[in-house]
This record gives sequence, structure tokens and C-alpha cells, in this order.
Amino acid sequence: MKEMKVLSGLISSLTMLNLNVVGLSQAQAQTQGFQFQKVPVTLFGNGCPSGNSQANLKVDTLFVTLPSFEAVAVSPKVVSKSCNLRIGLNVPKGYKVKPINIRYVGFANVPKGGSADLKVTLVFQGKNVPNSSNDPNANFPSGFSNGWLKNVAITPDAIDACANPVNSVFGINTNLIARARGLAAGQQTKILIAQGYQIKFTFTRC
Repeated sequence: MKEMKVLSGLISSLTMLNLNVVGLSQAQAQTQGFQFQKVPVTLFGNGCPSGNSQANLKVDTLFVTLPSFEAVAVSPKVVSKSCNLRIGLNVPKGYKVKPINIRYVGFANVPKGGSADLKVTLVFQGKNVPNSSNDPNANFPSGFSNGWLKNVAITPDAIDACANPVNSVFGINTNLIARARGLAAGQQTKILIAQGYQIKFTFTRC
């Protein structure tokens, strides 16, 4: 299938990007010796995929994996699907921890007359997270059919666990909207997020 080939290419590109920086990041992480105590993940929303979600810290990046999350609308419907993640971050004493980047990939197929939207809100320590570069959201117009990649720098305040351990939460609220009002009978608009999210952190000893 076209969407699987496109997604495989995007995921391979993400892997190469990670490998390019893994040497420096690994040396930094080994010097700091950091590990989250545990990383529980909770999902809620009308579009959350069935199956288990997992979160694993590799070097300086938290990989939150989950089955594909999608919205599909058959002419002439409009379908909105939401899935919200809450990721527990249990930071040991002696560190300041801050997420600095989030990456996610997906696919959208929008026949002529349709449209699709990706809406993402990030929440950290009870506050919406400002982004410092590109928009975490996207709009896919009539005729779009391809994979997509979001690589978003973010600038939240750090978790300050210098004096005591801190339990905090990183939230990802995602809404996928597929519109098929203007499509020919039997056609469908589809948008999905594949495999989950990658969240990059900095870890600083106090």
C-alpha cells in the first residue's frame, strides 16, 4: 500500500536522524547517569487505538509507542477522533529535566473535495507548552496524498528536582479530523499518526 511505503520511508529517515546524534547524546547521558524511575502512560479519548502503549527512554529520547491512531470519513461524513496521552515522569533527586523537542509521523489521503486536520496541544506541569519553531498542527487540503513529519522544538520550564524527587506529567492531546463532504460517493478521507511520539529531553545535574 502507498501509505505504508511512504510511512516506512519517513520512519527510516527519523531513525537515521536519531543515529546521527546518538554518539554525542549517549556520551552526555552516560556522564549524567540519568534514568526516569518509571514512565507510566495513560490514554483516553474516542479515537485511542486498542492495544498497549509503551514508553522507553533511550539515551536522551523518550519513545512513546502505540498502534496507529486514525480518522476515516466516508462521503459525505465528517469524522473527528481524539486521543490524549498522559506520560508520568518520575524524576530522581539531583536533576533538572526539560523536554525540548517532539517528533511524530503520519499519512493523509484527501481525495478531491475533501480536507483533513491535525491538531496537537502539548501540556507539561499543568501548562500548555509553547513551541519555538514550527507549528505542531497541520492542514491537509483537497488532493493531498502523502506521508508527513512534524519535528517541533518546544520551550517549557524545566522540572526542578534539585532538592527532592518530583513526579510530573507530560501530556499530548491529539485530534484528527477527516472531512468527506465534497467527495464522490464511496470515496473516503483518511488521516493517521503512525507508531507514536518521540520526545527529546535535556538532563542537567544540580
